[in-house]
Amino acid sequence: MTTCFGKVNPRRGSSGGEQSPPPRPAYRLPRLTRLAQMLPKRFPDRVEIAAVRAAAERAENGETIDDELRVAGRVMGRREMGKLTFLDLVDRSGRIQLIVEQELELSLGDIVGATGRPGRSRRGEPSLFTSQVELLAKIRKPLPDTFHGVTDRETRYRQRYLDLLMNDESRELAATRTKIVAAVRAYLDGEGFLEVETPILQPRYGGGFAEPFVTHSNELDVDLYLRIADELYLKRLIVGGLEKVYELSKDFRNESISYKHSPEFTQVEWYEAYADYRDTMERAEALVTAAADAAGSSKVTFRGHEIDLSPPWERVKFVEALEAKGVWSRDEAELRAKIEAAGVDTERDRSWSQLADHAYSHFVEPELIQPTIVYDWPIELSPFARTTDEDETLVERFEAVVGGMEFANAFSELNDAEEQAQRFAMQEAEREAGAEESEPGDPDYVEALSYGMPPTGGCGIGIDRLAMVLTGSDAIRDVILFPALRSR
Repeated sequence: MTTCFGKVNPRRGSSGGEQSPPPRPAYRLPRLTRLAQMLPKRFPDRVEIAAVRAAAERAENGETIDDELRVAGRVMGRREMGKLTFLDLVDRSGRIQLIVEQELELSLGDIVGATGRPGRSRRGEPSLFTSQVELLAKIRKPLPDTFHGVTDRETRYRQRYLDLLMNDESRELAATRTKIVAAVRAYLDGEGFLEVETPILQPRYGGGFAEPFVTHSNELDVDLYLRIADELYLKRLIVGGLEKVYELSKDFRNESISYKHSPEFTQVEWYEAYADYRDTMERAEALVTAAADAAGSSKVTFRGHEIDLSPPWERVKFVEALEAKGVWSRDEAELRAKIEAAGVDTERDRSWSQLADHAYSHFVEPELIQPTIVYDWPIELSPFARTTDEDETLVERFEAVVGGMEFANAFSELNDAEEQAQRFAMQEAEREAGAEESEPGDPDYVEALSYGMPPTGGCGIGIDRLAMVLTGSDAIRDVILFPALRSR
């Protein structure tokens, strides 16, 4: 016979006929499993605890209001007083006291539904005076310490469900990140951008200096790369006439893990035809302001620093910033000597561009605490940006830095196919010099540019890093619900 999973050989006896399978013993569910099957599958018409609490606060001490409401959540506290039981019930919106007269067989951590009238206890505590409490889900393992919550950082990362369950601030942080993402999307939608989706699996990777993750398609019999950025596909859409596009995306880089690096991260990239990097500076400031308003304030404390994200942000040129630190030269040997004289090892820097990037990341970036735009970068470090009008060795690129951490990268996008091909060739020379993370080149992208791309400004902002700043979180793993971790 044939099934949807393939062919199955029937059981045959010695005579060649089919045999019936032996009868299966009757299976009896364990007692606890039978209990679970008896529990309700839904609890309709409930309202959030915050709304019930607000209704209860309108009552006088010892009184209730007439409305009967239904709530559901997790039991996080229990107290007995005579014939009354007091339960602390928690849902996503908050906490409320249940006053219960019926007998209960409940454990801390059980999930219950309750029906009753909002009011205040004799001592004035907003409460729900219940007429019915029913068990909805049974806890099988005891909760951690309900007073202190989950404090071990490793446990918080590896068992995020416990962290969220026990720590109010973790739930608030997760909700704030959602507000930040919603604000970013709302801002760009309101400015006329189209949200689009581009491939995660790509035959070529590009749009950044990074090592990719590699996988293989059995059907296509080809290796594919998890994207390191969305840039090249989004700019193909600009060529196609969509003019203003953005993507909120997951990207992947097979590199180090640190307080600000995660191999899987979220970013927003947008591209705007007929704009340049100065227009993009202002748009980045406006977008971050919208996100800060959603998170609560543009004035934040991040990694021990009081920071004001209100525009306009300070602006400084890349070359001038390095000159101020005494570590700028166009000569490779001289630049290496200056960096080493300042006590920094350059053994792993195999080219001038690696030295310049090392000098910037070591001497300049860590000291930029208030939001700062560093602009006009060396052409060797920016294969997709147009040159400045004043100096063809510099390009119209900027990075935005806050708290010593880069969180945005933007260009006046290079839109000439021939020049782009030359830039890819320049990057190939860097790769041959040992810079394995340099752009590998993309002939199809060059062909797309050959059909003409309007002047375009583009920017990428790391959502995880932005969330770190706006929530005052010291580590990127704090703002990612399920961060990548080493095996135990």
